[in-house]
This record gives sequence, C-alpha cells and structure tokens, in this order.
Amino acid sequence: MDPVCPLDYRYGRKELREIFGETQRLQFLLDVEAALARAHAKVGNISKNAADEITRKASIKHVKVERVKKIEAETRHDIMAVTRALAEVCNGDAGKYIHLGATSYDIVDTANALQFAKSTTYLQKGLKELRKTLINLAKQHKKTVMLGRTHGQHSIPITFGLKMAGYAMEVDRHLERIHECKSRLLVGKLSGAVGTGAALGKHALKLQEEMLKGLGLGVEDVSTQIVCRDRYNELLGVLCNIATSMEKFATEIRNLQRDEIGEVAEAFESKKQVGSSTMPHKRNPIICEQICGLARLVRGFAIPAYENAVQWHERDLCNSAGERFILPHSIILTDWVVYQTNNVFKNLKVFPDRMKKNIEISKGLPMAESMMTTLIGKGMGRGEAHELMRKTALKAVQQNKSLKEIFLIENKKLKLLTGKEIDDALNPENYLGVSEKIVNRVIKKLG
Repeated sequence: MDPVCPLDYRYGRKELREIFGETQRLQFLLDVEAALARAHAKVGNISKNAADEITRKASIKHVKVERVKKIEAETRHDIMAVTRALAEVCNGDAGKYIHLGATSYDIVDTANALQFAKSTTYLQKGLKELRKTLINLAKQHKKTVMLGRTHGQHSIPITFGLKMAGYAMEVDRHLERIHECKSRLLVGKLSGAVGTGAALGKHALKLQEEMLKGLGLGVEDVSTQIVCRDRYNELLGVLCNIATSMEKFATEIRNLQRDEIGEVAEAFESKKQVGSSTMPHKRNPIICEQICGLARLVRGFAIPAYENAVQWHERDLCNSAGERFILPHSIILTDWVVYQTNNVFKNLKVFPDRMKKNIEISKGLPMAESMMTTLIGKGMGRGEAHELMRKTALKAVQQNKSLKEIFLIENKKLKLLTGKEIDDALNPENYLGVSEKIVNRVIKKLG
C-alpha cells in the first residue's frame, strides 16, 4: 500500500521517524514489559530465571511486528497482542508472568516516556546546532549595518549581527525550556487500572519504583489509569513555542529576500534548481516557506492535546486515537523545522552592499532620531528637538529631498550644528548604540 502521510516520504529526519515507527515503538513496549518482569523478580514475586527469559525474548529479534498485528486483528487490543506475541516466544513457564498486575497504559505511557526521552535528545541536539550557526553569523556580521524596521517601515540602524544574536538567545531559551520540561515529562507509571496498584499486591510501590528506575524514568506521583496529561501539554507548549520561533526566523528571511529589499537570500542551486514551473526567473525562499507552513501545523496540534487532558473520571479512551497523531507528528515536525532552519541560516546569502544601499535609498530619514539626540546634546529641549526633526522629515518626504538637504536650510536659519556635527549625526555607523557590546556579550555567553 502506498504511503499516505507525508512524514513517510517527504518530511522529518530518518532518526526521528524511526523512533516513532512501528518497529521501534514495539521495542519500547517490550522494554517496559521486560522491566516489569525484572521488578517482579526483585521483590520475589517471580523467579529470576523467568524474568531473565522474558528480558531475553523482549526484543524485535524475537517478537515481530507482523505477528503482533495478526494477533491484534483478532483481539482488537494492541497491548494484549504484544504480551501474547512475547509469551509465544518465551521458553518454559516464563510467558505466564508477562504483564503481571499491570494495566495497558502502565505499558503505553511508560513507553511514551521512553520515546520522549530519545526524541527530545535529538531535538536538543538540533537546537544546539542552530544556536551555533546563529552565533557564527552574529560574530561575522556584528559590524554589518542595516536598517531596523518597525511596522514594516524603516526605523533606525541596527546590525545584522545583533539580529542573529537575538535569535541565538531565543534558541538558547528553548533549550532551557526542553531541559526543564523533561524533568516533568519523563515519568512512567505502574499503578493499575485506576492508580491504586491493587492488582500489584503489597509490593506495588516498590515494583513501580524498580520498574521505572530500571528504565531511567521518574514516577508519576498520583496517577489515574494514565500519566497526567498536563505533562504532555507542557511538552506541546514547548514544541509550539519552538515552532513559532522557527517561523519567525524564516518569515524574516522571506521578507528580507523580497526583490525590493534583497538583503539576504536562501541558498539556490543555480545549475539545477527550478523556482517556478512557468516563471524561469524565480528564486523562491521555498525552505523558509516550508518551515512556516509546518510550524503552523505543529501549533494546530495544541488544541486536541489540551482537549485530551479533560478525561472522564479516572480515564476514558478519547485521548488514545488523537495521541497516535499528535505525539509523533508534533515532535517529528518540530525537529524537522529546526533542522531546516539550521540549513537556511548555515547557507544564508547575506548582502551587506544591498543593506547599505537601502540605507541610502531612505535619504537619511532613519537618522532623524540621531539628529534629534544630537540637538538635545547641544542644549535644545527634547520636545523642541523632536518637533523640529518631525517637521524636517515631513518636508523631506513632501519635497522628495534628503533629510540633510532640508535640515541644512533650517540649520542655516537657526545656526544649531556645525557641518561636521551634521555629518556625524547622519552617519548610520555612529548610531548603533551598544549593539556590538550586546553581540559580544551573547558570543561570550553562548559561544
């Protein structure tokens, strides 16, 4: 059967797709069943030999996805299919001790935590690589002057390095968020059908502790039939936040790549890459556009995830089907947009000359604040200086002249500044504030 989901043939890193694929998912479930058996042996409920046999056979080398699927088609229960398939390959009487005292979601949610642990480690690595790329751009362009823009309009000068330093710090905060989130996310449970551990006997708490310790996971403090979904919602919140930053960065590149701006551009393979099926001249920011589209999809998973946290009493089944989509798709796609964002910035084309030209095109208007600040420094009141430069700027626009041309007329009448003072105030490189210090501080902290 041909694949339907684009994750199967278009998006996502192979490593992440494998973590959430059928084969690896089965292995995670088997790992939990094996850990459960070892915990039972440790407290004396079953023999060590039985636990060892279950552990040896709890592997996709012995338990095949095809066999599990065949059993599930008959039983219509996924975890029972896994336990039966595992029991079939165990020697002696070990098979009868599989899944002892557990409910299905003791296994499912604990396996989820194992998937979270592995997948978020890859995501963290991708974010670190992106952070490094952005720091390198900040270093390289800490003196590359460009126009700052607010409301889509020219404001005052900044440096491209400052912009990249801000992005690097944003990525760094996401790394902190994942780290903090994992302390609450990586927990499993072994507490039975409603969280009491009744079927596990007098050693219920010890069993849970041993099973989860063996898997490197924390323990859900008070569970129902499932791990509390506020934990999953926190993960989704972090993923949505990360995806939003990637869209923000990609949107900036898309805007700066506009023909009328042209200050940066996605890399384009001129020998073979095609921009349009009808317009031969097109060089589209297709990776950035893909990032934006997929980031919106990640955020879309937040609503059903939050809805799933509203369970009837100790648990209903409404979350199950949705989470089969939400968990793998949101993590794989977030990792993918981080990976693609790194590709964009690692190969980004930066055009300092065009940045300089755009400043010149503005006819000095972005330096009105600089002129105002200079006038204040010469003793003029702030309000008076602002009004003078406001009127000067408006006249420059109305007469299609530069800010300097109009100010020179005013200055001739008022005798406010010397020629050198005017030129210094109109030089964008003189009005960058502490931009370089800010960039250097980021480089020191992250580099």
